[in-house]
Amino acid sequence: MNLTDVLLLIAFMFVCAKISTLIFDKFGIPGLVGEITIGIIFASLLNFSDSYSTGIPINLNIFEVINIHQEVSGRKIIDGMAALGVMFLLFSVGLETRTKDMISVGKTAFIVALLGVLIPFILGFGCIYFFPHLGTDYAPFIGASMVATSIGVTAHVIKNLHLTNTKEARVIIGAAVIDDVLGMIILAIVSTIATVSTTTQETDVADVSLTIVCISIFIVIITLLAHFIAPWIQKNIQKYNGPKFNKNKNSTLVEFGIFIFSIIVCAALAYLSEAYPSAIIGAFLAGMMFSKYAATWKLNEKIEHINNFLVPFFFLSIGLYFKIEDMDIPFTTMIIVLAIIGKYIGCLIGAKISDKSMDRDSVNIISIGMIPRGEVGMIVASIGLNTPKLYSAVILMSIITTIVAPFLLTVAFRKKYRDKMKPEGST
Repeated sequence: MNLTDVLLLIAFMFVCAKISTLIFDKFGIPGLVGEITIGIIFASLLNFSDSYSTGIPINLNIFEVINIHQEVSGRKIIDGMAALGVMFLLFSVGLETRTKDMISVGKTAFIVALLGVLIPFILGFGCIYFFPHLGTDYAPFIGASMVATSIGVTAHVIKNLHLTNTKEARVIIGAAVIDDVLGMIILAIVSTIATVSTTTQETDVADVSLTIVCISIFIVIITLLAHFIAPWIQKNIQKYNGPKFNKNKNSTLVEFGIFIFSIIVCAALAYLSEAYPSAIIGAFLAGMMFSKYAATWKLNEKIEHINNFLVPFFFLSIGLYFKIEDMDIPFTTMIIVLAIIGKYIGCLIGAKISDKSMDRDSVNIISIGMIPRGEVGMIVASIGLNTPKLYSAVILMSIITTIVAPFLLTVAFRKKYRDKMKPEGST
């Protein structure tokens, strides 16, 4: 496969992904659903293979010019692009996850997040035992896929409604941040346990304990590094550039240097965490290392440019291996229902017991706002579910919750804040 073929494949898939994103955005549907949809269309029309292996299963046959039997094939190209996309996606999530924010939201957000994680995980873990033919060994990954909330979807709705300063919005955002951290820890644990189990053919208490200890040590080390490294960098910036750094002509050069350094740290931690617990966890923690000063150093907007190019390949790759004919309809229906009900009930109980002053409308808003799984469930599916029926079920669950939640959240907000919301088209 020569360079021209590589560029043709990348350009074709990227343009199609972006066009689908624009079309879906026009109808108020998250763009990632469009990217997955175009992947599904490719799978149906262009004879993508349905082979499933560990990780993201790539086996392309898109053009005659792409020979999959060559040493460098289309499948390896898309595999690499998708892997980089998910790494930078988690890095950007980490950049927006500050320890200070998690502490400041108080007990309400924490309890909402905690119960919103525990109940869906238990339901997801247990539901597969009603379908033993699908493989009960995958129970931890089914549970993990139902845990973390996709804060991007909910935040977009709240911003468009101009209600970011409401109590409900603050609780949702804070709980979703904690939710993401808990979700990453659970994913790290189940991924590592699965690796140990595959290697030793059995998993005992010692294996689980070792996994948890390794993950805890890794997180503590990264937290300590974040506590010292980021402030040290900021201190030296101010020392050598003075208080007028933002007006200094060298500020752009310094910001670019920090940006390059953050990329190196992200790649290094992803590499170091490949075995314990997972590469994407390392990327997530790398983002948290720089989160305190991410806005000051303009890291978010710089990483966003990378994400705009790479992340669509991850969602495309998800769609490529989603096969409607592979789905187990009863199991898929159950997991979608449990994902919605589990998150709603868990967060509802959490909101009620943590803040008794909230009325029914507020509790309802918070519970609905935590429903969408979005990219988080898809990441879990791509990592741990290497059977077609389970993979397709989790992907569809992520898509359905991502589409349904924004509509329900808008209705819930309008019910309570009708008087405070601007009419459509007003200024």
